[in-house]
Amino acid sequence: MIVLSERLTKKVRTKTTLPVALAMRYGSPSIKTGLQELHDKGVNEVLIVPLYPQHAMATTETILVLAEELRQQFFPKMTFSDIPAFYHRKDYIKVLGDSIKNHLEGKEWDKILFSYHGIPERHVRKSDITKKHCNPSDSKNFACCKTSSAAHEFCYKHQCYETTKQVVAYLGLQPHQYFVSFQSRLAGDPWLQPYTDKILEKYPEEGVKKLAVVTPAFVSDCLETLEEIAMEGKEEFLEAGGEEFYAIPCMNDNDDWVQVLVNWIEAWGLKEEATLEAGI
Repeated sequence: MIVLSERLTKKVRTKTTLPVALAMRYGSPSIKTGLQELHDKGVNEVLIVPLYPQHAMATTETILVLAEELRQQFFPKMTFSDIPAFYHRKDYIKVLGDSIKNHLEGKEWDKILFSYHGIPERHVRKSDITKKHCNPSDSKNFACCKTSSAAHEFCYKHQCYETTKQVVAYLGLQPHQYFVSFQSRLAGDPWLQPYTDKILEKYPEEGVKKLAVVTPAFVSDCLETLEEIAMEGKEEFLEAGGEEFYAIPCMNDNDDWVQVLVNWIEAWGLKEEATLEAGI
């Protein structure tokens, strides 16, 4: 993951004049290290880009909370802006859809499984700003995810289904050609369902012999995609009677994805410049 992230950062740097630093929420280089790198270059206005398409407490939210704590303690003159969850942005949907299409070109497949990283159901409930809308255990109908609500701004489950909905529309897929599931879980609290490993085990007996799996909760491949899906998931599917298993890579340092990121960064930079010129 660090190698892929460094490649992405290097490409972004070649396309913008703005200083760019790489940081990890749970690893090295840390967020403090990244902020220090920018601080040492004289940067005071910082755009934080959480590389998670969907908002979740353990990822997007903790990044912003920790960054603010570090700002108050070490970088009080800095100001922060951030790019909100981009799960439904048209440019992101297009580059994700194109990536899926390109990797499946020339391959025969029965179904595409959109496998998102799982989170505890209680995290979804805690993120519900209305405190009454979300019903994360409704894995069959996900009616609350389909019903318009202010809760959707921070609802991971809704945003996963919305990403799928828009990619499916972009690719022109029919209902029988795709499904949504959630990978990774720990014992104890119930996590979002249906579980990916259970789907992989039952698909062959239902006639799904050639399966493609995409993991849109990540923009860079990591243990959850390379080991859990491309290795363990493939083994589970083939042992259950499957014939072909295609693990579609994340966008990583795909040039089109790099350009989307650069466009977002440049748009923010122009806005900041206009604000300074206006004396606001």
